[in-house]
Amino acid sequence: MKNLLLTLFSVLIFLPAIAQNQKSFQPGELWPDNKGIHINAHGGGIMFYEGKYYWFGEHKIEGKMGNRAMVGVHCYSSGDLLNWTEEGIALEVDKDNPDSDITQGCILERPKVIYNAKTGKFVMWFHLELKGMGYAAARTGLAVADKVTGPFTFVRSLNPNAGEWPLNFADELKGKNWPDDLKPWSDEWVQAVKDGMLLKRDFQKGQMARDMTLYVDKDGKAYHIHASEENLTLHISELTDDYLGFTGNYIRVQPTGHNEAPSIFEYNGKYYMITSGCTGWAPNAARLLVSDSVMGEWEYVNNPCVGEDRDLTFHSQSTYILPVEGKTDAFIFMADRWQPQNPIDGRYIWLPIQFDDKGLPVLEWMDSWSMEIFDR
Repeated sequence: MKNLLLTLFSVLIFLPAIAQNQKSFQPGELWPDNKGIHINAHGGGIMFYEGKYYWFGEHKIEGKMGNRAMVGVHCYSSGDLLNWTEEGIALEVDKDNPDSDITQGCILERPKVIYNAKTGKFVMWFHLELKGMGYAAARTGLAVADKVTGPFTFVRSLNPNAGEWPLNFADELKGKNWPDDLKPWSDEWVQAVKDGMLLKRDFQKGQMARDMTLYVDKDGKAYHIHASEENLTLHISELTDDYLGFTGNYIRVQPTGHNEAPSIFEYNGKYYMITSGCTGWAPNAARLLVSDSVMGEWEYVNNPCVGEDRDLTFHSQSTYILPVEGKTDAFIFMADRWQPQNPIDGRYIWLPIQFDDKGLPVLEWMDSWSMEIFDR
């Protein structure tokens, strides 16, 4: 019976019923590519280049090992965001070298790709955990390519900003020390984290970098945004002009706020970030943060979701916010509905970002929607 069920599931996953004939977004449903196979690009991000969108995400496999990187980063292309062409594996894990940082079986999550017009290089950053270390390494990985679909070449992994203090960290806290016996989650421990206890712990080797995204501002400056300090504090780090390294300029956002899964966009002169709380693979309520600049002071606003299941972000978790080319103030919220017991069955929750009468972003569930919503 178990084998029969697996066979039936495989038939459903690879069912080509609506491949390349998608007329509307259907959040949470199977989403076939041009081969009729459910798109395999989880925790992904999208870049627009020369008239096409390119979707990069984690390639998952069936079963409990599916959240390990057994294949690499998958790439798809589209002209309309609805119908996607499979472009192959943009970055392959190393199946031959057990000493490689991206050896098969490592954890490689949330890949994002941006293009550097000055160098002509496509730059990919991702969250990387070394094989056999669980989530202890908390690194970010870098790969580059000359072609948008790859192949990308792995360059290195690192913990960012080694030996650097955040721009918004008070001088009087840099020399502060704490007793070794603070009880985790006690008031004293939480205050110590706010005051930089974990930041100082990782000062020499570099800071933790887990869930991440990339953002390129209007001036071409790029930023790497990641969950740090044991997922308790977000860091926004400025990248070098070639996007291949860190300048050492970074800020802490919402210390002890327990934010992960960052996604960011700019609207009407304000920068907005949608994040989630930290509850493993289980969904929770999204958080909306706002700032006057990328490296400014970020403040919590509210949960941007409305309606039923708002406190579970419609059973999903944010990964990216996509500006729609050719349309004004049109943004798509991209999220994943994780399936940790069988990761290849993870579904995609894409919803249009709407705005309330105060100009704040709002996410409302829709069973089906089309681009025409942005023409209202």
